[in-house]
Amino acid sequence: MESALGMVSTQSFPAIVGVADAMIKAAGVKLVGYEKIGDANCTAVVRGNTADVRIAVAAGVEMAEQVFGQEALSLVIPRPSSNLEVILPIGSRLPLVLKKGYEHLSNQAIGLLETRGFPSLVAATDMMLKSAEVFLIGYERIGSGLCTAIIQGRVSDVVYAIEAGMLEAERVGELNAVFVIPRPLEDLEQTLPIAACLLEERQALLLPTKVKEMEKELVALPDQQIVREPLVLPTRE
Repeated sequence: MESALGMVSTQSFPAIVGVADAMIKAAGVKLVGYEKIGDANCTAVVRGNTADVRIAVAAGVEMAEQVFGQEALSLVIPRPSSNLEVILPIGSRLPLVLKKGYEHLSNQAIGLLETRGFPSLVAATDMMLKSAEVFLIGYERIGSGLCTAIIQGRVSDVVYAIEAGMLEAERVGELNAVFVIPRPLEDLEQTLPIAACLLEERQALLLPTKVKEMEKELVALPDQQIVREPLVLPTRE
């Protein structure tokens, strides 16, 4: 099947997440991820058959312009060169391994709040966490002083927390963008910058070679050849 690449670029992280959400919901495309090149430029990359990619890119551009008021750059490549995908960071991503007990975002909602300046983001995030039952799951910087806090929770809690965070961000500094996604798809979840403390690396338990060899020798010996030291009890003088 023909595989095409589609890209939409904005200048805000909540905006590019909203664009990505619109693209994967508009057509049968796969969200590859995001590319951030500095100066607040973010690009969402999708792939699929050419017709679906064109529909998805159009939906992404519409989201950027109508919801976020941003002029979006877009591109569709019907048959990308294999060398292009190998060298540039637009290939397949590695799946995340989440800690036990972590609730997938598709069961709840996510909210993104972006400010210009770190103090305003910290103040807004603190207010969001204190105002509703939400959990901070990630943080993103894209240059030009723009940084984004990502929260998770029930839809009503996320909406209330975002509203409280907006007021606090404007009080302390500059609010740039916000976005709430009620039930994000798995594709979107796997591309979000989840905090390192929520990720778990599974590693195999390695035993020393000598221990393994000793176990094999012990199992191979008959019971009568296993020397057992006699139990010596202490005597009273």
